[in-house]
Amino acid sequence: MDKTINDFNSSISFDKIMYKEDMLGRIAHAKMIGECGIIEKSEANKICFELNNILSDLNNNLLSIDESQEDIHTFTEAELTKRLGDTGKRLHTARSRNDQVVLDIKLYLKTQMDELITLIKNLIGVICDKALENTSTVMPGYTHMQRAQPISFAHHIMAYAEMLLRDISRLNDTKVRINKNLESDSLATYKIKRNLTSELLHFSSPTDNSLDSVSDRYCCLELCSDLSILMVHLSRFIEEIIMWCSWEFKFIELDDAFSTGSSMMPQKKNPDIAGLVKGKSGRVFGDLMGLLTVMKGLPLAYNKDMQEDKEAVFDAINTVKMCINSFTPMFKTMTVLKDNMRRAAAGGFINATDCADYLVKKGIPFRDAYKITGKLVSRCLELNSTLEELPIYEYKKLSNAFDDDIFKSISLENCLNNRCVLGGPAKSIVENHVEKVKTFLK
Repeated sequence: MDKTINDFNSSISFDKIMYKEDMLGRIAHAKMIGECGIIEKSEANKICFELNNILSDLNNNLLSIDESQEDIHTFTEAELTKRLGDTGKRLHTARSRNDQVVLDIKLYLKTQMDELITLIKNLIGVICDKALENTSTVMPGYTHMQRAQPISFAHHIMAYAEMLLRDISRLNDTKVRINKNLESDSLATYKIKRNLTSELLHFSSPTDNSLDSVSDRYCCLELCSDLSILMVHLSRFIEEIIMWCSWEFKFIELDDAFSTGSSMMPQKKNPDIAGLVKGKSGRVFGDLMGLLTVMKGLPLAYNKDMQEDKEAVFDAINTVKMCINSFTPMFKTMTVLKDNMRRAAAGGFINATDCADYLVKKGIPFRDAYKITGKLVSRCLELNSTLEELPIYEYKKLSNAFDDDIFKSISLENCLNNRCVLGGPAKSIVENHVEKVKTFLK
């Protein structure tokens, strides 16, 4: 083949990272075809022994992958043949690269998904620890980016813990579907023991259709979809962290180890690590979109277009790993500026709903209570005051239902802890939520 075309056709520069999976798949295949009598058991044993030697040599840097080969599969076969001669050539019986490729990808993705789930669990653990430190840290809860009601910082960040738990659930669901074995050669022309290779490679069962087995890339599509949703969650979280760092909010301060300075302005402390995580979400989305585009018009069965699957899914995995590995220590080391959060909560009239609820309990219809409270807020704005600071006589001007106990009802801490309902921001509820999540992580 022309060298330029050979380079264009080759995939070994990126699929070489699946060398371990390729060896494991070959060992299982050798045992199976030996068991079936397709090759002699003695030759199957020699092949398995030598494949383990090749794997050991690669792991210990005693052997380098020859990148002049087309892919990891041709490299392994060439190396095996070099060591065993004709015996090595027998291994490919009842097998096609079409199913080798997908088998290697599935084995590789299963391992990577376990690593990703561990990283996500570590991040959730850090969120839980930070939440337990801040179950009484009052901050404004927002809707439409407007201050709405009092919540705790713990309640706010545990929302992201829930999103990340669903990301783990999605990855586990994908693992269930990925966990079916190929081993069907190109279009299933040999009578082989597919259950045996499934057992040897720790798959739940063989796939049920050979054409589907070699021609679909749902494993890559699903994983990239899962990772894209995960990156949406990280990106949303990061955007809030970036806002909270600003002087307009000043709810948190990032550790210097996870910030950068300005090249010109000496006073600046930029949340650039956070910004990079947010920016890399687009990269993962692009990996998913690229895969969807590759697969959208392919007839059955295998087509060379599918070689484009690996770079996309490998990039998505590596990008997400980098992002979580940067995000977790950044979040762990940040300082929560509790007093600033409390001042923002007090200044936003976010206890107004509680004031209206106070009147409802005194028998006033909610819509009337709503209007009375709105007038109280207007009066606070005129006096540059808050509902907590407004004198009782100002309340009584608008309704005789008010008494001194109104101040207890609109205390931000009481407003927070009175919302003692499952899923709410009360200290006891959030503490129970954190413990529930920690139990799951264990």
